[in-house]
Amino acid sequence: QVQLVGSGGGLVQAGGSLRLSCTASGDTSKIVALGWYRQAPGKERDLVARLNRGGGFDYADTVKGRFTIARDYDRNTVHLQMNSLKPEDTAYYYCNARGYNEFNVVTDYWGQGTPVTVSS
Repeated sequence: QVQLVGSGGGLVQAGGSLRLSCTASGDTSKIVALGWYRQAPGKERDLVARLNRGGGFDYADTVKGRFTIARDYDRNTVHLQMNSLKPEDTAYYYCNARGYNEFNVVTDYWGQGTPVTVSS
């Protein structure tokens, strides 16, 4: 099992910056990817950015060049630096860890949602 605790977020004006952090605990050795998803009202939960084991990155096209994901391996923490924020970035942001559970089945673990509101 993996537990995730997120922090950061809040209210910012368009063009501003915010930083989200997520710390993983539990069986972190089985994590194969760590990142952030977001869900706006009435919409599906979509990938924002993800770090894959081995160093590969995945970013949503809408955030490329503005958001940067980085991992602090010593603290099992992933940070999402969000710059040049736009009103359309407004959503609940969810930390995600993808890994193998006790049955060796790939499983998604979720942290609590963190609200990000960007005013125009």
